Amino acid sequence: MKNILQNNLLLITSFLLLTVLHFPKSNAQHAVTEQYFRHMRYNHVSPHVKIKGIHEINHQEAQRTSHYVFKYNEKKQLTEIINYHYHDQRKHPLATIGAHRTVFDYTNGVETRVFFDKKGNRMINDREVYKEVYQYDKKGFVNALDFYDLNGDPMESNWKIANYRWSKNKKLIIEKRYDLQNTPVNISPYFEFGITGILYRKDGSPKANYNLNEKLEVQENSIGVASYQDTYDKNGNHIRYSYHNVKGELTKNQWNFAANNQEFDDKGYLIKGAMFDENNKLIHKRDFPSVTHIRMASAVSKKDTIEIKERALGYLVALQELKPDLMKEVFHEDLAKRTMGFDREKQKEVIRETSYEQMIEFAKSWNKSGTKFPPKPSNEIKILDIYNRMATVKLISDNWVEYLHLVKTNNQWQIINLLWQYKNVDRYPNQNK
Repeated sequence: MKNILQNNLLLITSFLLLTVLHFPKSNAQHAVTEQYFRHMRYNHVSPHVKIKGIHEINHQEAQRTSHYVFKYNEKKQLTEIINYHYHDQRKHPLATIGAHRTVFDYTNGVETRVFFDKKGNRMINDREVYKEVYQYDKKGFVNALDFYDLNGDPMESNWKIANYRWSKNKKLIIEKRYDLQNTPVNISPYFEFGITGILYRKDGSPKANYNLNEKLEVQENSIGVASYQDTYDKNGNHIRYSYHNVKGELTKNQWNFAANNQEFDDKGYLIKGAMFDENNKLIHKRDFPSVTHIRMASAVSKKDTIEIKERALGYLVALQELKPDLMKEVFHEDLAKRTMGFDREKQKEVIRETSYEQMIEFAKSWNKSGTKFPPKPSNEIKILDIYNRMATVKLISDNWVEYLHLVKTNNQWQIINLLWQYKNVDRYPNQNK
C-alpha cells in the first residue's frame, strides 16, 4: 500500500512539473518591473517609432501627479502601460495611447496591443482601432502593422489606414500605408506625404521624415515641403520641428510657418513656443500657462459686482417694463432657461425650456397688460459666488425664485443658465407624500 501511494505521488509530481514546463506564464505574470514617467516622448512621424517614457519619477511622486506606469517582463519587453496622465498638453495620435490600459503580447515574432478602459472593457485607442498587430522579421526589425476590430477583422483607423509596411533602404526606414482596398494612403489626412523615409538617431528618436517618389528619391509635395525634422533635448523633450524643401532649406508648411521652437519646464511641460518663417525670422511667440502651478483668480472688481447685479436684475426689468433690447443685452445667445412642469398625459414631472428667442418675444408683450407684476415689484438679488469670469446669483421676485449663472465674454457679463421655480411651492406636487 505504501509503495502504491509513493508511486502515485511521484506520478502527480511529474505531471505538475511537466504542466509548468509546457505551459508558459502569461505576460501579466512575467511583469517583473515597473517604471513611472510623467510623459511619453512626442512622436508625429510614425507608429514605427518606439514608445518611450520620459521624465522618470519614483512611486511616491507618481501618487501625487499625472503619469504613466510602464510594466516590463524579464526580457525587458513592455507588457503593459497604465495611463494616469491627466494634465493637458500637446498631443498627437502617434504619440499617445488614449486608453486607460494597453496590454502587450509577444508570440512568434508578433507583437499585439489591446486597449482597455477603467472598467476592463475593450476600447479603441487614439487611432480609433481595437487591436494593433506588429510583425518582426528574424532580425527583430518591425516590418508591418495591421489594425483589427473587436471581431478580429481588419479595419481602418481614423486616418483611413488599415496597415503600414516598412522596409530598409540604406539609412532610411521606408514607410508605405494602405487602406482596406490596398490603395496607398497619405501619412495623415492633413499632410500630403505619400511614401516616406524615416531617418533615426542612435537613441531611437526620429531625426527627419522625407517625402519620397516611387524611386525612393526625395521630392517636394504640392506646397514645396520635402521633409520635416525633429530635435529633442537630453530629457526627451520635443524642442524643435521644422519643414524643408528638397534642398534642405526652410520652407513654410500649410499653416504658414517653417519652424517651431519649444521650451519646457523641469517637469517636461510646455511653457513657451516660437514660430519662424523660411528665413528663420520670428513671426509669433506664445507663453503657455503652467499645468502644475495653478494661479488662483484675483479678487473680483467692484465694477464686475455692479455689472453682475445689473444684468441679473435687468432680466426682470425687461419683462416688467417691456424692454426687448435690454433682454438681448442681459441674456447670452446660448441661454439655457429651465423650470419644472407636469405632463398630464405621462403623469409625471418634466423639465420645460424657454429659448433666447422666446425671451426676447416675452419682453415685447408678456406684461403688456401691466398685471403680471405688482405696481412696485420686489426684486431681490444675492450674489452667491464669483470666480474669474463665472458668477452664480440667486434672484427672488414676487413670483419666482431663480438661480442664474452668468459668464463674462467679450468684456461683458451675461446670463447663460437660468433655473427657476414658482415662489408658491403649493403649485408643485407634494414630494413628501
